[in-house]
Amino acid sequence: MIKSMTGYGRAQQLVEGWDIAVELKAVNHRYYEFSARMPRAYGYLEEKLKNHLAGSVSRGKLEASVTIQATGEAPLQVQVNRRLAESYVTALRQLGQELGVSDDLALSHLVRIPDLFVLEKGGEEEEKIWQMVRQVADEALRQFLGMRQAEGAKLEEDLSARLKTIEALVGQVEEQSPRTTQEYRERLYRKLSEVLADSSIDESRILTEAAIFAEKTAVDEETVRLRSHVAQFRAILARPEPAGRKLDFLVQEMNREANTIGSKAQDVAIAKVVVALKAEIEKIREQIQNIE
Repeated sequence: MIKSMTGYGRAQQLVEGWDIAVELKAVNHRYYEFSARMPRAYGYLEEKLKNHLAGSVSRGKLEASVTIQATGEAPLQVQVNRRLAESYVTALRQLGQELGVSDDLALSHLVRIPDLFVLEKGGEEEEKIWQMVRQVADEALRQFLGMRQAEGAKLEEDLSARLKTIEALVGQVEEQSPRTTQEYRERLYRKLSEVLADSSIDESRILTEAAIFAEKTAVDEETVRLRSHVAQFRAILARPEPAGRKLDFLVQEMNREANTIGSKAQDVAIAKVVVALKAEIEKIREQIQNIE
């Protein structure tokens, strides 16, 4: 079953004194692109989360948002970046002297300094937090993939209907093509009859000209290949692996065959069918841009 590239999932859990929330959302993208937003103190989680999700998402621009808050049960060890605080105080006091501004520095001013306070985490604590975040992320991922599969099912239903339409249109081309040759032969016979009047008409010459015309306008190979492409398209849709890139290539081939039919067939009826055929192929091309 195919999957859509767009999706959303969110999970929040209390795990061992930590309130953890993970939100996943994705939009279309040619490749797998990952970005994350999370507290600076837990930046080490980004690469772990990226690699963990990559096993389930092969295409799409995926954005993860992670929030981690300690409850009263969670042990915290807050460290102060003293060198950073001292540097700020020294710089501010020096600036005050240079500008002739009174020194009104207070502790409340210092707490606004970015990265002044950090949570101390040893290697063991980091791994423990990662395991908790992964647990929540897996639930968000389950919802995310569920949405992708649901949208993928709708896409597959639409594509299957359009493939049937294409087969019907190809059938019309196959039915009309022999008639085009016969109609050309009859037109040729009428024109020669008008030009030659009472003179006898060389039937073999007409047959030869009709055969040459039929050879130039024959689209049998193109219609056979189009039907083959449709069959391959259905087979790819039925496979479990990501199909977007393969389908994109296949649609290009289908469009190429339709263009060839349009350029070879010298018939108004077939030309109208080709226009409808290309329109369906274009709609399929637009739809598969959403497929993983």
